[in-house]
Amino acid sequence: MSESSDSRTKTLNFNVGVLGHVDSGKTSLAKALSSTASTAAFDKNPQSRERGITLDLGFSSFTVDFPDHLRDSEGQQPYDSLQFTLVDCPGHASLIRTIIGGAQIIDLMILVVDVVKGVQTQTAECLLIGELTCPRMVVVLNKIDLLPPNKRQSSIEKMTKRLHKTLENTRFKECPVIAVAARPGGPEASDTEEPQGVPQLIELLKKQTYFPKRDPKGDLLMAVDHCFSIRGQGTVMTGTILQGSLAINDSVEIPMLKVTKKIKSVQMFRKPVSGAMQGDRVGVCVTQFDPKLLERGLVCTPESLRTLFAAVISVRKIGYFKGSLATRAKFHITVGHETVMGRVTFFGLTPSDSKQAESEPCSLQTPFNFDREYLYLDEYATGQGDGSPGPDPEQWALLQFDRPVTCPALCLVIGSKLDTDIHANACRLAFQGRLLQGFEDKGYAETALPRLRIYKTKHKEGQVERVTDDYTVIGRSLFKKETNLQLFVGLKVTLSTGESGVIEGGFGQSGKFKIRIQEGLRPETKQCLSSSAKKKGKSGNKGATANEEEPKADSQPVSIHLHFKRYVFDPHKKMVQT
Repeated sequence: MSESSDSRTKTLNFNVGVLGHVDSGKTSLAKALSSTASTAAFDKNPQSRERGITLDLGFSSFTVDFPDHLRDSEGQQPYDSLQFTLVDCPGHASLIRTIIGGAQIIDLMILVVDVVKGVQTQTAECLLIGELTCPRMVVVLNKIDLLPPNKRQSSIEKMTKRLHKTLENTRFKECPVIAVAARPGGPEASDTEEPQGVPQLIELLKKQTYFPKRDPKGDLLMAVDHCFSIRGQGTVMTGTILQGSLAINDSVEIPMLKVTKKIKSVQMFRKPVSGAMQGDRVGVCVTQFDPKLLERGLVCTPESLRTLFAAVISVRKIGYFKGSLATRAKFHITVGHETVMGRVTFFGLTPSDSKQAESEPCSLQTPFNFDREYLYLDEYATGQGDGSPGPDPEQWALLQFDRPVTCPALCLVIGSKLDTDIHANACRLAFQGRLLQGFEDKGYAETALPRLRIYKTKHKEGQVERVTDDYTVIGRSLFKKETNLQLFVGLKVTLSTGESGVIEGGFGQSGKFKIRIQEGLRPETKQCLSSSAKKKGKSGNKGATANEEEPKADSQPVSIHLHFKRYVFDPHKKMVQT
């Protein structure tokens, strides 16, 4: 909402994302709907004009009378008019990072589907992005002019039924579907051809509006998508306010350029205003800087954004992604309005915490904190953690970025495999989550990661070589010859016969070691070990004592089991037993 300085009319701004497969007619639809185009409307990129596809977020708007259903209980309307700001998101496969950037600022999504082709790969990806970022959707079946008139109605009904089937397991299962021809005859047709179904679509959009949650409080965060200079006035940044508010004479920071600028004037769709707040689309003129340095990026209250080298996020796999989510793999990470490459490490609740979470099904999500221990995962755990069906267990991921990213707290994070073949019929969005903890220190691996108590469980198995007395045995095959046995002194082991002991130190030079059995060996264990020693004696190698020989396969050697855990980010690589 903003008041314009001349007419003093109050306008509610409602952001509508127009998404869909390349060539489904999104830009034609935005043009048909719009009366006032902003500076960023309909993609000024010469490459996109040449190819006839949108390469960047386009913005345009149209204003309608304030809808009756948004009046208060006494019939009063808090605003004079409703402005729809259309965000025309690119459908070209390699530009999914731009869509994700745009999807975070929309209140309602229009999913444009070519009525002849139906749902395609990118249509499904757009639907997923909508599910992650947006509460409502309207499906527009476009290009109905391409259907033969005698079969048009039945084809529309068939496609509508198919779409409802596709959407039945999503948050949009009851969403309305409407048929239009945004540009009858296609791009080459004359402009005299009237679009079909657009007035009905505008009425439907009005019915779908609600009061978006807008809050002028808190730090300013604005997503800038275009930047240009006006000689003698300054540099204009156009974009959408994601949180907080701004006013003339405020100072704002451009973190990417590490500069702070003063706001000289503000406009909303070419009308001067004194200020604007969350949800508004604005042009902000600030003191001069080179606009080429900021094509798109974030503007904020000075010192309110953080630049991160790594982060911990909550994580959920996206169901349609067919690839594996392996620890140490690299993904394209979209965080805030940036997409960078990042390496991922998955971790989850310890077995005891998992049991507790299962016994308290009503408990809220386990909050992440540095005091808790977590179990290292080789890959994201699905189902019950063992592959059996059910909801995925709660888990987190450490993201280590190839280059630092500037982003707000708790922002949405999406991991994708954007280098997948764009012609493959496969979803490239892999996982999503929320940023919980960021690391701003370049040396975070030494300063911060050791606080992250993620451990691997280890199990080593060796054999008892011989007994030296009732309380001591010599073991072998647990360590390599070159292992530093001092690291293992004091660790508990168990024998396959049930006794517990403690490693006391090395024995000789070949990796053998001494175990102290505090409670003493059981008689049956001694008998088992002495019988295996006798068998060894009988099988006799010349020049070798019975005690040093290998037991035969049929003599059932006594095995030694060592269980411990090691913290992945512990610089001292200590072994810990509980």
